[in-house]
Amino acid sequence: MKYIDQHVHSKISHDGISTMNEYMKEAKKCNVKEITFTEHYDDYKGLETTLKTLDVNNYRKIYLENKNDDLIKTNFGIEIGLRPESYNLISNMVKNNNFDFIIGSSHITCGKDMAFDKSFFEGFTPHQAIINYLKEVIQNIKLYKNEFDVYGHLDYVIRYIIKYYGNIMTKIEYKDFEETLDEILVLIIKENKGIEVNTSGIRYGLNSVHPNIDILRKYKELGGNNITIGSDAHRTQDLSSNFDTAYEILEGLKFDSIAVYHNRKPTYIKIKTLKAQIR
Repeated sequence: MKYIDQHVHSKISHDGISTMNEYMKEAKKCNVKEITFTEHYDDYKGLETTLKTLDVNNYRKIYLENKNDDLIKTNFGIEIGLRPESYNLISNMVKNNNFDFIIGSSHITCGKDMAFDKSFFEGFTPHQAIINYLKEVIQNIKLYKNEFDVYGHLDYVIRYIIKYYGNIMTKIEYKDFEETLDEILVLIIKENKGIEVNTSGIRYGLNSVHPNIDILRKYKELGGNNITIGSDAHRTQDLSSNFDTAYEILEGLKFDSIAVYHNRKPTYIKIKTLKAQIR
């Protein structure tokens, strides 16, 4: 076995399809030896939506009912949609729970859920919309100190740039956003946080992991070494998808290890060790 998937959503998340038990049974078929469940936690205050913020107590209850380390090791994680205006809610939630791993992401940005609300983009060029997104990422990193371990799918906004503008821009070119991206990466390193390599971008047709290779390269050049890998699976078919590609990308950029979190603490495992653990 050679994969440790640290970004998995079950049916507990509003957009999840498979159950925890289904993932655990699927794991051996796709060479996964460890799963971290990271159900969505987003604050929908101020939005017109039927979606509700995750009931973490219920999530924990279901997780503990399904946990079976004799079958496969699992971890209790969460993916938090960071919003500057939600700091008190998020901070209190984290203080009251013992997570193994926390992904901080930007879903609802500038008070808009870009996945469902095209008004996030209205009146802006693609470049301006990306800057608006990245500026709020900076706010989140400065504000949230103990509420996340790695930033998830850092160039997430590109999915919806393509959706709303078409193929006018298919990736975030580093040179076009260098000053802002540098500020983000320097802050992540300074705050002792990490970056997730999220393989969902490949299956969503972006021909790249999140964030793209240029961003990962610059993170490495600036001294960053804290990398996790997650599939962002919402169904069993996507568990550990394209991890071999992620390994190749990381090794090509001279990363030799990935971080695996338990009790909010990283352990670093050599990529070559994971690649050798095939049976």
